[in-house]
Amino acid sequence: MTTSRLLAAGIAAGPVFLTVWLVQALTRDGFDPTRHPISLLGLGPGGWVQIANFVVTGALLIGFAVGLRRVLHPGRAGTWAPVLFALNGIGLIVAGVFVTDAGAGFPAGAPEGAPESISWHGLLHEVGFVTASVSWLAVCVVLLRRFRAAGRRGWAVACVVAPLLWIVVGAWPDADSLSLRLVLGTVISFGFTAALAATLASAQGFAIRNVSASTP
Repeated sequence: MTTSRLLAAGIAAGPVFLTVWLVQALTRDGFDPTRHPISLLGLGPGGWVQIANFVVTGALLIGFAVGLRRVLHPGRAGTWAPVLFALNGIGLIVAGVFVTDAGAGFPAGAPEGAPESISWHGLLHEVGFVTASVSWLAVCVVLLRRFRAAGRRGWAVACVVAPLLWIVVGAWPDADSLSLRLVLGTVISFGFTAALAATLASAQGFAIRNVSASTP
């Protein structure tokens, strides 16, 4: 596959994931996007759609990681940025294959509150979510060094602001808005990824692509 198509996978990942979520949020019986986290869509009749959404999006991110290595390696972040984006994708795949536990009244018949205990697949789902989250935060730190070397001040600032905003959104002390804040955090992370992929695929990304260093 050409490098341009692999980079395009990074652009497509966010819109694919969020579009599929929105369609389900508007059509799945009993699902309330203000109360129910994205992961609950993987349960009940039609749950396979969200499972596939996690897996396809994860595969797109892994493809992007391959393209990223082609344009950044060797050089600063040329090794670790692709590895971390691949882990981001793998985390989403794990979160899709191993579904979360029912709760918050979804699907029908589920307890209204949190589940009384966490199942083995629910635990693995959380492992996938944490892997995807931590790897994306880490890739922002890794890319910061390369952007500084390339003299891309705007991107260097983005590598600091985006993860900080993601953390603030996720840690905001309001349990009632958690499900919507998770969606907003998803928008932030996928938006950063899409913008990065688009920049590297364009002529404007030439300076970034050609920064070399003795260590990756």
